Amino acid sequence: MKLLRPLAILCLGLFFAACQPADHPETLVVGMEMSYPPFEMRGTDNQPDGISVRMAENLADHLGRPLKLEDVAWDGIIPALQGGKIDLIISSMTRTDERAQAIDFSDGYVTNGLCMLVGKDSKIESVDDLQESGYRVAVKLGTTGHLWAQGHLEGVELVVLDEASVCALEVAQGKAEAFIYDQVSIYKQWKTHTAATRPILKPIREETWAIGIQKGNDELREKVNAWLADFRAAGNFDQLAERYMAEEKAAFEEMGVPFIFH
Repeated sequence: MKLLRPLAILCLGLFFAACQPADHPETLVVGMEMSYPPFEMRGTDNQPDGISVRMAENLADHLGRPLKLEDVAWDGIIPALQGGKIDLIISSMTRTDERAQAIDFSDGYVTNGLCMLVGKDSKIESVDDLQESGYRVAVKLGTTGHLWAQGHLEGVELVVLDEASVCALEVAQGKAEAFIYDQVSIYKQWKTHTAATRPILKPIREETWAIGIQKGNDELREKVNAWLADFRAAGNFDQLAERYMAEEKAAFEEMGVPFIFH
């Protein structure tokens, strides 16, 4: 009888294995750089938090897939998607023609704009005042502000830095005349340096944020677009704005600057 026991256990194990679902949902791996509050950040408990985190959670639930968030440095996030290390980028990424050569994008969900932070007493009123000025202009490495300034500003000295906060500090300390970045970030940096800086929120150009998807994955792109439409229709973007950006939303309305979600 002892000789039969291992065989019986093996058969019982095979029986229960056969009863399990053959296809477990595949984990949805979403990449984001968690250093861009209130969209991608870590909370006081060091856990992922922000608008993009809530979006990723809702999307994974919609797809019926468990979620894994990966904190990826900005300059490595597109290669991570191309290499299959992540399935999606939800990281306040601007959809550009250059990036669209490397990855696919969902429909847009945010309209943001490049704008400027300048010194509080600066005479700068628009980007035209920068041309051929010899000014030092701070930009964050690899951002659309960096790329735009490289292609459109002449006669300035670009100061390329890794962190938005350091770029803003350059302006606050009078080491740079302007910092070019998106409206939400410029507003937040101004709130940190109100005594020394002034925001010019009128867009230099408008940009659209979208979700990055691996090239050719049309099935996932269509599912993401369908989810975006439902998410928007349910008023979830409005709820996230009130939860994470109530002050910014009210300030933008007071300044006559259109708010970002669409």
